[in-house]
Amino acid sequence: MTNQTDFIRATFPVGPLQCNCTIIGDKATGKAIVVDPGGNADIILAKLNELGLKVVALIHTHAHLDHFLASGELKKLTGAPIYLHEEDKFLWDNLEGQCRMFGVPYAPVPDPDYWLKDDEELPCGCGVALHTPGHTPGSMSFYFESHKLLIAGDTLFRRSIGRTDLWGGDFKTIEKSIRERLYVLDEEACVVTGHGPDTTIGEEIRENSIVRG
Repeated sequence: MTNQTDFIRATFPVGPLQCNCTIIGDKATGKAIVVDPGGNADIILAKLNELGLKVVALIHTHAHLDHFLASGELKKLTGAPIYLHEEDKFLWDNLEGQCRMFGVPYAPVPDPDYWLKDDEELPCGCGVALHTPGHTPGSMSFYFESHKLLIAGDTLFRRSIGRTDLWGGDFKTIEKSIRERLYVLDEEACVVTGHGPDTTIGEEIRENSIVRG
């Protein structure tokens, strides 16, 4: 378990669609996970080096193109395994088609090495994976309880929620995920969204006009 003083969190936008990539690291062990490496592998690697961390897992909140664009290169350069929820395999299998649809250059990405499961501990040993479907069938959020931090991917945004008009999206499902899995967390928890600024669970319970607490 990573203690408060050794816990590292760095979030920064990457790729053509400015996906928020987050590095979660442990100063004591020098190990880190990278969540949603959505492009700019060079920037991600430079940040890891700056922080003195070695990546041990590439973890994805879901399999839309803007959250994976650096995954193949990072795996090739670091050997870190790729993590994803299995219900998003159909999206992962069509990453090239997604890129073509949005006019984004495609770089081949290998199949995921590990299927994430609901309520399982993350490789860093300081957080847990939460299955929060709705934006996609396999959408995941990652909760670091002792650090009051939630990485929500494209499930929850500041005063908004993830779109449900893409492949496998469903409004009722994402609404249930937010109400039953996210709004029950510590209201002081900082929420790292898939794009744009951070928020908190409490703010969204009170201020989110789409899904109120």
